Amino acid sequence: MPLLSVTAAGTEPDIDETRLNAALDALPAEAPVIVMVHGYKFRPGDRRHCPHRHIMSLDPDPKASRALSWPRQLGVGAAEEPLCIGFGWPARGSIWRAWAEAERAGAALARLMARVAARRGAPARVIAHSLGARVALTGLSRAPEGAVGRVILISGAALRSDAAAALAGPAARTAEVVNVTSRENDLFDALLELLLAARDRAIGAGIGAPARGWLDLAIDDARTRAALEALGHRIAAPDRRICHWSGYLRPGLFPLYRRLLADPEALPLALLRRLLPEEPEPRWSRLLAPPASNLRPTLGAAPAERT
Repeated sequence: MPLLSVTAAGTEPDIDETRLNAALDALPAEAPVIVMVHGYKFRPGDRRHCPHRHIMSLDPDPKASRALSWPRQLGVGAAEEPLCIGFGWPARGSIWRAWAEAERAGAALARLMARVAARRGAPARVIAHSLGARVALTGLSRAPEGAVGRVILISGAALRSDAAAALAGPAARTAEVVNVTSRENDLFDALLELLLAARDRAIGAGIGAPARGWLDLAIDDARTRAALEALGHRIAAPDRRICHWSGYLRPGLFPLYRRLLADPEALPLALLRRLLPEEPEPRWSRLLAPPASNLRPTLGAAPAERT
């Protein structure tokens, strides 16, 4: 099955070039190459925290928390399957250490995407969660023109300055970013700003001004979900006030991500902009709203092993 594992070794991707080239050469011309980037608390090779045994595996341990197979959700094993590349990087330790590692891993990701594009003659596509969004944006900022296609960031632990640098890079001339946000992630966004941002803002608040190639997708917004349902994608409503993982665990989202990545022409950003609300709901609006019957008061104690 077309699934490869890569680990960032500093600013270089550690990968078997022969195996990568063989997988790229065997892939049908219309099939996408999707690089999957995990977030905080994973570390490749770690017995308990290896992403290649968890969300980047075809068969993750069902006892592990939030153990949803990304490659299966993206179509590996189905008809017209993509080539999925699990991109692992050292994301354990303090948040400050992982933040620095994310920048180094982003340089390695840029090199990987450049190799894929050079061999394939087509850009790589990316899906990233949490602190993996900083990896993805750093990769976008450093990749050459034509190396990056559509990028999906889920509850991104990244800043507007990261986004600005990415959009100023040569790869951004042809790349597109779908920034998946939710008011369920407000607490995590606020903590990121408190610990790392000084006067910057997290991308969960959007990037502050419209930009070519960038779209904010507020999946907890009822207007957004209605627009997506009209396009054939019914997304479950949020059932928690606070959650960092609903952006990939909530029913209906991965079929949307798969379509966004596999067939960008079917859901162009211009179409989505016309249908989606112009302004997101303000921060804390979900936390401070009166309780709804389908909302749990809090997330509860989140497992500390993987995010």
